[in-house]
Amino acid sequence: MTSAVTARLLRSGEAARHERAIVDAQEYYTRREAALLGRLADQRATTVWLAEELLPAAVARMKKGDPASEILRSVDFGQHLDEEFTEAVHGALQTLLEAVEAEEYTRDASQRALVAVARRVQAIVHQLAKDLHAMQILHGTDLVVSRGLQGVDHRTALIGRLAASIAVLGDARPGRQWSKAIPLYDVLRGAMSRIVDFPRVKLQSVTAVAVVGPGAEPLMHLLAELLDNATTFSPPHTPVEVSASEVPSGIAIEIEDRGVGLTEEVRQRVERIMAQSASGIHLAGLGEVTQLGLPVVSRLAREHGCEVDLRTSAYGGVRAVVLVPRELITTVPQSAVRYPQPPARRRAGGPVLPRPTPPVDAPAPSAEVGTTVNGLP
Repeated sequence: MTSAVTARLLRSGEAARHERAIVDAQEYYTRREAALLGRLADQRATTVWLAEELLPAAVARMKKGDPASEILRSVDFGQHLDEEFTEAVHGALQTLLEAVEAEEYTRDASQRALVAVARRVQAIVHQLAKDLHAMQILHGTDLVVSRGLQGVDHRTALIGRLAASIAVLGDARPGRQWSKAIPLYDVLRGAMSRIVDFPRVKLQSVTAVAVVGPGAEPLMHLLAELLDNATTFSPPHTPVEVSASEVPSGIAIEIEDRGVGLTEEVRQRVERIMAQSASGIHLAGLGEVTQLGLPVVSRLAREHGCEVDLRTSAYGGVRAVVLVPRELITTVPQSAVRYPQPPARRRAGGPVLPRPTPPVDAPAPSAEVGTTVNGLP
């Protein structure tokens, strides 16, 4: 009887121990599962943070000039992650940032090389313009030679504008800086002189203000690109009308053509191009068919605080409005104010190229910074 009770008690104790072992095992694996799920959740959250926040911020810092090594030192993954996972993520991040750094270096080097080439072209154009001016003075009485030189002079200006556009897209200024303010009327005439179909551009009312020296060349180049677009994408027999008026926030310059206008698809594409260009665009990203105009306009507008708006005009074409901030505008002496004049009688042989009068003390450009023709920056 006693042995039977003892055996029963032993079996009962063994069963209890077995049951406790099962409960302990269940609790252990429950805790382990929770820990694993927590680690997975932490790793998933870290991966999302890496992709959505850390990488964009790191790339933005690199574009501002911060080295990859400094960015990596500033990254803290915390103590809640496995060491193996942290090392793997850190290694992947290092590889990615070093690749981006190498790409940025290659991009910057190519940009600098292109800007250097553009500057050399500008210097050659400037010297050629000086030679042409000397020849025009020497042969001024020969109308045939004079008209021929004027045509070459104009084509040289177009080359200078292309070189300046490449410089702008390379994050450089388009050309020389003027030491004194230039009347807005002269800025508009200077922009006209840099396009092929300048006789179609008709200056309407232009408010009597001047553009500060540092802003004159960028604004002239910006307007030249818009005028070139207006004359290129509108019928050759139609005029392109330009006016400038004072508004509360500055000066509004309107360029209106009579082309085909902007469809919704084209308008969205234009806005996308200008937005990308304003935030920075590599020259290689322009594609094989390089349309420099709008990227250049957007870049110059961003750099100098201008606003550019393109919309359908009353004539069904495109109306470009450039809002020039007051920081770029100053007064001009009354003696220097220029107004549109009726067209002068032309000699036979073609239209006369606009020739704005530069300031008397405008500094001569250095060998590395070229200017366009006719004394323009």
